[in-house]
Amino acid sequence: MIHMEYYLIVSTIMMFAGIYGFFTRRNTLAILISVELMLNATDINFAVFNRFLFPEEMEGHFFALFSIGISAAETAIAIAIMINIYRNLRSIQVRNLDELKH
Repeated sequence: MIHMEYYLIVSTIMMFAGIYGFFTRRNTLAILISVELMLNATDINFAVFNRFLFPEEMEGHFFALFSIGISAAETAIAIAIMINIYRNLRSIQVRNLDELKH
């Protein structure tokens, strides 16, 4: 049986990789991927804590499934916004978003 610490280490690495990518990337698609990475890290935590703390309960798995559904909807909306930004600016770089104010 794999110990909880190993799952938490993987989840922590995924979370910090997502945070690093969110703050350092200039492309909105890369930022979206970083946000998805952070959401997946929280899904791992939901499932792991459910398995180790309440093995006969299913709340952690339901929270993870709900989070996956929310992240799918968030991704669809974000990609639609990026398509509209690309139609107007011909770029999805974050530094060009100031041109939308004019």
